[in-house]
Amino acid sequence: MAIKVLVIDDSALMRQLLTEILSTDPEIRVVGSAADPYVARERIKALMPDVLTLDIEMPRMDGLAFLEKLMALHPMPVVVVSTLTQKGTDAAFRALELGAIDVVSKPMLDICVGMNELGAELIAKVKEAAATRPRGRQAGSAMEAPLAVDPKLSTAARIVAIGASTGGVEALQRVLMRLPATAPAILVTQHMPPGFTASFARRLDSQCSLTVHEAVDGRRVLPGHVQIAPGARHMTLERTGAHYVCRVSDGPLVSGHRPSVDVLFGSVADAAGANAMGIILTGMGRDGATGLLQMRRAGARTVGQSEASCVIYGMPKVAREVGAVEIEVPLDRIAEEIVKG
Repeated sequence: MAIKVLVIDDSALMRQLLTEILSTDPEIRVVGSAADPYVARERIKALMPDVLTLDIEMPRMDGLAFLEKLMALHPMPVVVVSTLTQKGTDAAFRALELGAIDVVSKPMLDICVGMNELGAELIAKVKEAAATRPRGRQAGSAMEAPLAVDPKLSTAARIVAIGASTGGVEALQRVLMRLPATAPAILVTQHMPPGFTASFARRLDSQCSLTVHEAVDGRRVLPGHVQIAPGARHMTLERTGAHYVCRVSDGPLVSGHRPSVDVLFGSVADAAGANAMGIILTGMGRDGATGLLQMRRAGARTVGQSEASCVIYGMPKVAREVGAVEIEVPLDRIAEEIVKG
């Protein structure tokens, strides 16, 4: 059955372009369009689409305000398509935090040519969105206070490696904001294109008690610090004497990705062994399953996000099926597992 899509954009030209592009794929059917969120609300009720494409700059109510209300009252897959979601912008990350599955940046110039060049990306993201299960969230809800680390537990030598893909921006925010500044060193591979990860790290750094950086080759890995793999580059852990450092490198795609969760987890298994914890969060595909199994065999604790709390139960499912996951827990308990050690 075709994926039913509702296009929401105040530009008649953009509604036409999006409809034409999406309609080139036989697995997608555009069932309607709306020029603003108020019209969209009625068309969602009448047409029951599977996926929305959503602009941000619109009259009467902006797209982010609509997205927040939608995710509180009627969670559904949304792909944001906007000029405001250029690489690394606050609007892009705010949309992902609110529950958008992905963002596509509209071209600033020569819109017709630019949008057609983005056609394959847009179609792929709509199909991926259709396979997800967005989580409801309370509009304007506050995050819980950071947890406390038991002072008897040493975090100095512990390494926590986290892998995520679709739905990971919101998931990582929810996990990291609950961790105190005394948490163990954390390495994160989140599937992201170049240009996004530096801004993502800065945004998390401003929200968390932890210090969050985009990873730099050779940087010391320290408790209370989070390193995020740069877009399109692999990140690994290396032991040098008594210390751990990050390594950032180019190289072929691994498990279909660069950065790859498998690459990170495999390096942590080799460098840290039983002094590590591996966590696999929401995402499509199988990246991370092999590396997490390496970590478990090396003596590390391994945790998978539960199916009910995932936006898409792909990576954690495969990891569980191959025997890589020691325990599955809901997203809101991941931080507790990290603090427990």
